[in-house]
Formats: sequence, structure tokens, C-alpha cells
Amino acid sequence: MKRATTNISSSISGTKFSIPEEVSQVTQTLKVKGFEAYLVGGCVRDLFLGKKPKDWDVTTNATPDQIIASFGKTFYENSYGTVGVVNEKLVADEEEGEVIDETLKIIEVTPYRTESEYSDNRRPDSVTFSKNIEDDLKRRDFTINAIAYDIEEEKTVDLYGGLSDLAKGHIRAVGNARERFAEDALRTIRAVRFHAQLGFEIEEATKKAIADEAHLLSKISKERIRDEFIKIIESETPSEALILTKELGLLKNMIPDLEKGIGIAQNQAHSFDVWTHLLKTLAHSAKKNMPLHIRLAALFHDIGKPDTRRISEEKKDYTFYGHEVVGAKITARILKDLKFPKDLTDKVVKLVRWHMFFSDTEQITNSAVRRMVANVGKDNVWDLMEVRACDRIGTGRPKESPYRLRKYHSMIEEVMRDPVSVGMLKIDGAKLMEILREAPGPRIGFILHALLEEVLEDPTKNTDGDLQKMAINLAKLDTAELKKLGEAGKYKKDEEEEKILKEIRDKHWVQ
Repeated sequence: MKRATTNISSSISGTKFSIPEEVSQVTQTLKVKGFEAYLVGGCVRDLFLGKKPKDWDVTTNATPDQIIASFGKTFYENSYGTVGVVNEKLVADEEEGEVIDETLKIIEVTPYRTESEYSDNRRPDSVTFSKNIEDDLKRRDFTINAIAYDIEEEKTVDLYGGLSDLAKGHIRAVGNARERFAEDALRTIRAVRFHAQLGFEIEEATKKAIADEAHLLSKISKERIRDEFIKIIESETPSEALILTKELGLLKNMIPDLEKGIGIAQNQAHSFDVWTHLLKTLAHSAKKNMPLHIRLAALFHDIGKPDTRRISEEKKDYTFYGHEVVGAKITARILKDLKFPKDLTDKVVKLVRWHMFFSDTEQITNSAVRRMVANVGKDNVWDLMEVRACDRIGTGRPKESPYRLRKYHSMIEEVMRDPVSVGMLKIDGAKLMEILREAPGPRIGFILHALLEEVLEDPTKNTDGDLQKMAINLAKLDTAELKKLGEAGKYKKDEEEEKILKEIRDKHWVQ
């Protein structure tokens, strides 16, 4: 899946980038104090790839105390030496309501360091600050992240061939790959994440080491796995990345329920097994650049099928009755296990639970659609339609918006709009009875419908004052005349209702 590479020179000097002043001020300050200072890690990788860095990291031979003493406002809350240097001007601008670049508000500065063994496969048992940039680079995960760049001297330090790997589009571990993954097993997923985000191929020795060390993921916190999983799902090619996690043995240590769908054939409406269908549904959500919750619902919508598949003797085919209910429960468990926020989990679970609502437009009534909207929530109903569209593409069908989907859209708009009724009036029956000193009865209803007709003709009359004046005049009429005006109002209401419904249906090209 090598999507793109860049024309990168492997020379160690003469490379110049446009660096934000907020960043260069940090490195210049350190150098004025007599220290070394380099950009390092992902920001350097992104600069060479022509991308805007998502954050800026500086490494130096200064100690944490020396870093803190060099700047006005900092914070230091970790055991790895990283000091956050706060740009006070940007913080003040933000407090004044100005839009700022969040990546420049805090620049992280970390001393060169060496690390002891990782006995828990998650973090070093101890760190020691160093005076040599070489010590710092050799502890990093991949060569493309082990490049240091001196802004002032326009010099690159590339000890492990990171520039060459960027040019080739390769992801390769620094030094011994198995040792790097044994130090921090999350790096196995990070390799796949970079594969998904950059379109780079994982180098064979690195790939083999990932497969060998995949079991170590059991020692990694769910929150860290979740964060890498999200980045994979939000990439341009999440389905290809998940296939790779399966091939490397990572998926069974992340979301084993997904592997249950491999080889589970479906009924005649589907061209693929459950696993392939889920991946194709996810791929379409990524192609349409849909948000995370829709992508997750696309991935998990049929995850309950392996547990519910049965053979129907009558239909001579597979059935999956209740798979959406089972799938919602499985999805809730997966997202809870990965420590996803509750509000996001609830949204995704609802989309999975109700994704089967739309089946036959000839049998679905507006009242059924209203109940569905109540179940899934008005805020989620259009997301449910997006999941439905992705689901359809995932079956192998070519059209995204056939008549049936357009009909669904029309029905939803119909039930979600405000109906044409006396409820639209800025006055109600109780108020009328108070003003007119009339008892409850048909006359109040006749007056309300007569008022509605006036408002439909001229919406500017729908004010409390105008309606009261009109109501007082209407109340002077006898009941027969009021009834005639009220019935005219009802006719006008029905006529207006049909007009609105026709406009909605015409918009979607449905009957």
C-alpha cells in the first residue's frame, strides 16, 4: 500500500525549512545559554515529507533544571525529563479570544537520555540524561522518527538511514527490531498506524519482529491501544491497516471479536463473508471522510452475525435474526474495554443497534419511522443513514443512493419537520378561553383553525397581539359562521401539509 514517497536528500547539511518563530525561539534560547538543541521525532519526519507537524519536540543536552531556568513559564510533571515550554504570548492571545495554532502553544523540550531495560514491556525502568545526541536517537522506535534537525545550522543528524527510508517509503525499526518492540510493545501497532497514515511499507525484518512480539500487547494499557486504534481508523486506509493487524497477529490481541467474522459466509444478499463486508463498509466511510463514530459503527455494525448465524430450511439460506441486538452488546463491550468515552460509546452502540431498521419502504410507516427516531435520537438519525449507505456499498452493490435510500431520507424529513397545526400558533385554547370568557367547546376549536388559516396566508400575523384581536372579532360570529371558517382553516391546513410533503418527496425524487 505504498501511496506516495517524497524526493528526499540524504545529505546531513544544507537543508532549510520554514520553521515557526515560536519554535526557533526555543532552540535559539537554549543555544544562547550554551546548549545544543535539535528538533526531533515526528516533526522532523513531517517536515521532510512536506507536511505540517502536529506538534514540535526539541531535544537538548541541557538537564530539566537547566531547561526550566532558561524560560519564563514551564511545567515539568513526568519522570522522563520532558519540560513543557509555554508560549505566554499565545496563551494571552487565546484568552483574548484570538484563534491560535495550538501546536505552538507548548513546545516540549527533552534532555538527551539513555534508557535501562523495559521489564514491563511498556516503559523503561529508569532513564539517565546524556550529553550526546547519538544516545538519544538510538532509543527511538523507527528510523523515520530518529532524525534530528538543527534549525540554526540547517544540519541533519541521521544515524540510522531515516532519510533514505523516508525516500523509499519504508518503516524500519532502529537497530534490533525485536528489542525495540520488547521495550514497548505499543510500537507494533504504531508501525501499522504509520503504514496507514503515510502509505509506507513495513520493512520485512521489522514486520517479522512485530509478528514475533505481538503477544506482548497484553501488557499494554487499553488507553494506549485505543489511541493508536483511533489513528488507524481515522486514516485514509483503515481497512488495509486492519488486514495487516490480522496478518501480523495484532488484531487478536486488540479486538478478537472482529476475527470471528473471517470465513463466515452470508446469505444471497451479500457477496462477501462478514469480515470482508465489515472492512468494505469501513473503507467506504473512510472514502467519504466520515467522522470517527460513523467509521466505528461501520466497522462493528454486523459484528453480531457470527454468533447469530443459522440455516433456514424454509429459505435454504443463512439467517442472522437479532444480530443487531447481539452486535450492539458486543460493540458496547469492546468500546468499554478500550476505554472509549461513554458519550461516543453510546452513539456508536445506538447506530449498531438500529442499523437494520430500514428494510422495505413498502412496509415502513411514518409512525414506525417516528419510533425509530425516538430510539436512535434526532441527533443520530442522519448518521444512521450514513451507516446504512456504507453498509449497502459493503455488500458489493454499486449504487449509494437508490430509490429505497432516497425514500428513507424523505420519510425521515417528513416525520422530523414541525407539522402544520394549530400548535404553530402563538396562542392556545386555554388563552382563548381566558380572553373570550368562553367555556370549552367546539367554538374554541373553530376559532383556532380560523386563526391558523389567517397565519398560513400571512405568517407575520402570528403574534400574540394580532391573534388576540382577530380572536375577539371571530368570537362575535355565531357558531354556524365560525364552523364554516374553522372548516376552511382545516382545509387550508391539509392543503399546506400536502404541499410541504410534496416538496420533500420531490426533492428526493420519490412518491
